[in-house]
Amino acid sequence: MTLSAGRGGGALVAVGTGIRIVGQLTTEAIAWMRRADRLLYVVNDAVAEATIRGLNPAAESLFGLYAEGSPRHRTYLAMVGRILDSVRAGGVTCAVTYGHPGVFAWPIHEAIRLARAEGYPATMLPAVSAEDCLFADLGVDPARHGCQSYEATDFLLHRRSVDVASDVILWQVGAVGDPNYHAGDYDLSLLPLLSERLARIYPEGHLGYVYEAAVHPGADPYISPVPLGLLHQARLSSSSTLYIPAARAPEVDAVVRDRLEALASGPFREPPPAAGPREPSDDAPSATPGGRAPDRSSRQL
Repeated sequence: MTLSAGRGGGALVAVGTGIRIVGQLTTEAIAWMRRADRLLYVVNDAVAEATIRGLNPAAESLFGLYAEGSPRHRTYLAMVGRILDSVRAGGVTCAVTYGHPGVFAWPIHEAIRLARAEGYPATMLPAVSAEDCLFADLGVDPARHGCQSYEATDFLLHRRSVDVASDVILWQVGAVGDPNYHAGDYDLSLLPLLSERLARIYPEGHLGYVYEAAVHPGADPYISPVPLGLLHQARLSSSSTLYIPAARAPEVDAVVRDRLEALASGPFREPPPAAGPREPSDDAPSATPGGRAPDRSSRQL
């Protein structure tokens, strides 16, 4: 565990708590959190906050920079400024976010970029992200069909292309079109546009899965199947992610297939079809589009 001091003795290391801090916080992250001269964190549950403060009593929360109804990007800029001020003051600053520090965490990327530009050492450690939890909870192997991943507002705004032979993940569907921070529900007036767009792309009745990872040990993830054309009727939260399984098999390039068979000295056999997303068990939280279970989170900064 080395990080040479830069100009003025300052340095920055960014770590993540994982989605469920109990069991997903790495030993490397723990070591840096304990060692840091200053620890700045953004987490959204009491267990994570108590764990962080237990590791470093001088830890300072940046969550108070959020203001109800204020543009999230304005808050992100304030976070970057606070992190850079700490680095410039000397010593090791540890910036801690929930999930993975590089997934839906623009302030961390920007703070690292600016710190390096000013001559300070800055690094990021890997952590468990909401995507990792989704793959495990839904039984999805992204290598089977491929996997496209878009933020929901970006998907709509930039008319992103979709390969329906690939799995698709849409992030932050519960905040689509709303650039502001809200402690409660977000303005989902653009959600019907997302439903319409998906209904034009996929066959009628094709199911997506609203997903929210479990935050605390013993809690179940929230998995709710919903026809894509009815997504606007589903009950969503700021933590909701939409997973869309592939709608058809991919096309085969005959030339490439022949070359693969020549190399294999026999017929090339593709892997067997994937089993598809695991359905919730009978004792799991409600799996209807209108149902919702508490104690979930997959939303990053």
